Amino acid sequence: MSELHPATRGFAAADVYERGRPDYPAAAIARIVSRLELGRGRTVLDLAAGTGKLTRLLVPSEANLIALEPVPEMRAQLERRVPGVATIAGAAERIPLADGYLDGVTVGQAFHWSKQDDALREIHRVLRPGAGLALIWNARDERHPLQAALSEIIDPLEGDMPRRRQGNWKTLLAESGLYQRSERFLFEHLQAVDEQGLVERVLSISLIAASSETVRADIEARVRALAREAEHPLRLPYMTELYIGFAN
Repeated sequence: MSELHPATRGFAAADVYERGRPDYPAAAIARIVSRLELGRGRTVLDLAAGTGKLTRLLVPSEANLIALEPVPEMRAQLERRVPGVATIAGAAERIPLADGYLDGVTVGQAFHWSKQDDALREIHRVLRPGAGLALIWNARDERHPLQAALSEIIDPLEGDMPRRRQGNWKTLLAESGLYQRSERFLFEHLQAVDEQGLVERVLSISLIAASSETVRADIEARVRALAREAEHPLRLPYMTELYIGFAN
C-alpha cells in the first residue's frame, strides 16, 4: 500500500466500491470487538479503511477510532459515510503514529495489497505489547453457482494482482516472530443484490475498475446476462475469514 500496485488505481471509483461491496457479518464484528477488547479508552486503527465498510461497524464499540486510507477518493467517501472518525493518509508499511500508540489494529479486505513482512513489522511497532491485530476478508463462496459464474468472468483478468487466497494468513502471523496466539475464524455471510448491485459488485474489483471502458462495458454486459438468468432474488454468499494475532 505504500508503493501501490497499478490495479489499485481502480479504487478511485470509490462510489462504485461503496455501493457494490458487502458489509461484514455481525458475528465477525463481535469477535473482533471481544478479542481485541475494544471499548472506551481504547485506541484502534482501521488500516486501509477504504470507504469505511469496517470502520462504521466498529463505531458502536465506543473505542477511539482512527481510519488510515491511502487513496484520496476512498478517504473522501469514508469521511462522508463515517463522520466523527479521525482519518489520516498513510500506508501499512509507513503508519504515521508513535511506537506503542495503539490498543488494536484492524484491516478489512486489504492486507494482501501490502508488502506483508514490512507491514507486519510496522503494525507491530505501533501496537502496545499484547494488543491485537485483526485481518478480515469476505471471500466469495464459489460453491454457489452465481459466484462460480462470476469467477469465470473475473479470474482470467487477474494477472499478477495480489489476492487474498494467495496467503496463508494464520501461518504468516504465527511465523512472523512478532505475534502470538494466532487464530482463524470463519463466518457465513450473505449479500442481497439486484441486477445493478451485482454489476457494481463486479465493477468494484480494482483491476476491473482500472480497465478500459471497452473491457468494463463487456464485463457489465456479461454480468447483466448472468443476473437475468440467475435464480431470484439474487443472493451472493461469502465465507468471511478472520485472522487475529497478538503483539509480542
